[in-house]
Amino acid sequence: METKKAELLVYLILRALVIACMVLQIVRGDLNNAFLCGFTLLLFTIPTFIEDKLKIEFPTALESTVYVFIFAAEILGEINNFYGIIPYWDTMLHTLNGFLCAGVGFSLIDLLNENSENLNLSPFFVAVVAFCFSMTVGVFWEFFEFGMDQFLNTDMQKDTLISSVHTVYLNESGENKTVAVKDINKTYIVTSGEVYDVDSGYIDIGLSDTMEDLFVNFEGALWFSVIGFLHVQNRERHKAIKGFIPKKKKDEGE
Repeated sequence: METKKAELLVYLILRALVIACMVLQIVRGDLNNAFLCGFTLLLFTIPTFIEDKLKIEFPTALESTVYVFIFAAEILGEINNFYGIIPYWDTMLHTLNGFLCAGVGFSLIDLLNENSENLNLSPFFVAVVAFCFSMTVGVFWEFFEFGMDQFLNTDMQKDTLISSVHTVYLNESGENKTVAVKDINKTYIVTSGEVYDVDSGYIDIGLSDTMEDLFVNFEGALWFSVIGFLHVQNRERHKAIKGFIPKKKKDEGE
């Protein structure tokens, strides 16, 4: 009971902070950030939605971590620029995302396996499904970031300065052979009205960030899949992971 109260307190505090932030963004006239706040509130409903639809119960540790993760990614990361202020903030969150999503995927297939008389899936298969589920969520999140950047003019796929490129675009012969451009010290971006100087390299608009995000998502998903595999093999020995494993809701009469 006490743990559920703590979970509710975390949810209410974070929800209040998001609403306050949304009001502030509306007053400032920043509708993009206001939309992100509204989207964050929508994301906060996902654990409850999943619990109700799939008749499962999220442990307090997992559900509270999900709420904090969403808040850290959208409100702190995007709106308050923690991605720019704190080194590796983005990397840390995407690694955690891979870990959490693998936990959710693992739990769903494990619950199905445990409560079905017609299924007897091996621990390895359960771990693989969890890993694939996490990577799929990671890919769809990158789709979302790309869509936000394209249609709402945000910069969720952060730019990266690189000092060399290998491209066939600059091959004047038109052959499919790369031209190596190394030691880039400065680039110029010329628009109809302004010229921007970019020191120390060439701006990679999103690709490096996306691939790094997917790689650390891969690491987080792999870690949980390995832990989950060990848990299924010996549930009594690896009890610590139970704090991140949803369980089937009991019927009212039980």
